[in-house]
Amino acid sequence: MKLLKNITFTLIFLSSFAFVACDEDKFLEEINPNAITTDTFWKSERQFNSALTTVYGALQFQSISGGDLQFEFILGDIAGTESWYRPQAFRNLTFNAGIYHVTDKWNELYVGIFRANQVIQYIQEADDSVFTGDAKNQIEAQARFLRAFFYFQLAHTYGGAVIHDKVAETKEELAKPFSTIEEVTDAIILPDLEFAQSNLPQVWDGVDNGRVTWGAATTLLGKVYLYKKDWPTAATVFKSVIDSDVYSLTRNIRDNFGHENEFNEESIFEVNYSFDLSPGTPGSAVDDTPFQTGAESSTMATAVGQLNYGAFNTIMPTYNLHEMLVNDEVDTENSINDDNVESRRMNATIAVRNMEGTYYTLESSEVKGFGFGQSAYIKKHSNWYHLSAEPALSRSGINFRHMRYADVLLMYAEAVLMANSDYETAIKYIDMVRSRAGVITLQQYMDNNAGMFPQLHVSKQVHGTQPMVAANAETVLTHLQRVERVVELCFEGHRWKDLVRWGIVQEVFDELRADEIWREENKETILNVGSGGVAPLDIVERIRPDFVQSSANYNPAQHNYFPIPNQEVQTNDNLFN
Repeated sequence: MKLLKNITFTLIFLSSFAFVACDEDKFLEEINPNAITTDTFWKSERQFNSALTTVYGALQFQSISGGDLQFEFILGDIAGTESWYRPQAFRNLTFNAGIYHVTDKWNELYVGIFRANQVIQYIQEADDSVFTGDAKNQIEAQARFLRAFFYFQLAHTYGGAVIHDKVAETKEELAKPFSTIEEVTDAIILPDLEFAQSNLPQVWDGVDNGRVTWGAATTLLGKVYLYKKDWPTAATVFKSVIDSDVYSLTRNIRDNFGHENEFNEESIFEVNYSFDLSPGTPGSAVDDTPFQTGAESSTMATAVGQLNYGAFNTIMPTYNLHEMLVNDEVDTENSINDDNVESRRMNATIAVRNMEGTYYTLESSEVKGFGFGQSAYIKKHSNWYHLSAEPALSRSGINFRHMRYADVLLMYAEAVLMANSDYETAIKYIDMVRSRAGVITLQQYMDNNAGMFPQLHVSKQVHGTQPMVAANAETVLTHLQRVERVVELCFEGHRWKDLVRWGIVQEVFDELRADEIWREENKETILNVGSGGVAPLDIVERIRPDFVQSSANYNPAQHNYFPIPNQEVQTNDNLFN
């Protein structure tokens, strides 16, 4: 049994506000002896665990871990869409402070923070005698990790946050100024993670499996230092996760994107969803409210799954990602690839024409789609591997993994590269990820090419060849940024934040727009778009213009981070003080 999947969430919204219609209505002031209040609730370990469950419950919101992440997946270089789909505003960088995902994510993250603050605040006042063993510290540590996670998402989505470290009791306490990423990190994120790291176990047993652990706190701590560009500290922290021997890469990468092997050896922090709980409710209605029971499912599969099979493919792989995965050359001599022509990584990530295996139980020749410039569809997070179509009501029970061990290996490689230009160590850890994918490692390329490897992000279709480069700190970093983190971690919520922190958004957009222009100019003569297309992309009917507007519209000051939602600007008089 897994944590949360068999628990019905109870929204605990305890506050000090009391609203009375008028003095004459004295009966409204009568206290209901059966009501749950702050004076009666925070009295036992069980009650604190119940409250903690609601903090975990906020993770299920679709803008945090579910289908609404599509609006962030599409911001970078991994995804495109069509003009009639809602993600188009984010693809074209025309979103504003009042648009759905910008406001929804802000609100949902603050719901999580409010709930975490309740647990953290009231546990300080609780009698130690009501807790068994180390339960008090462990409950607080979980709440503080989750608060740090919510604030990390806020800070690096909006460029900062309004800091609330306790439950507001007055309107004035709600109206606080906007703090920078650095201020939020120093005031909340680092202290919370350090406390969590010191008080969480490496593993939980039995029904507690799925709670946050030392590894989750340490991984996020390392990520914080990576984003702060404190490379030596980040490298040390990531290495402690690696040396703990708690985690390893799954043999089959697909185990990280389906329901069959959840909380596996690669999982560091994942969010539980269930198809079976609240089956009559659409997956978009998650978490409980005082008025209705929400689903415990995700809408992610509907966003990424194929239109002909019960989903909407509102986002699709870019031609660049498609081509990199197709050219992810299989190691036929030493890999674990089981004699597949496709790499394990490609097979788990995208669906293409003439693919290996089945897709929604159909053989490749039977699969519909791949028209109108749509060369590939996303497999990650969809139910393609075990169902003939996506379930009704936008429901999926596939967990979402925010942190997994492959990411740690690649972040460690980046940290050692940036700390001391140690590209040999970086290659070692990059190649661990490549070996699991069943593809030729950088070291193998170098052994066979006098110390050189190909620039795998360069389109062979457009440019004819992929230039060979000598291994050094600069070329390995480029490979890490433009290839490895793309093909390994696409559609997992990291890409836009990566591009922004590296400062390479415009460079990437311009290169992909240039490739797009070449394809448009040569669509009939070379690409044969009107008559069946040519390998490896087999594009037919038209060239999808994914970067025509984003390349022209991108402004770092305007687009690196979401704007503060209008509602906050209008209600918080101290926001810019």
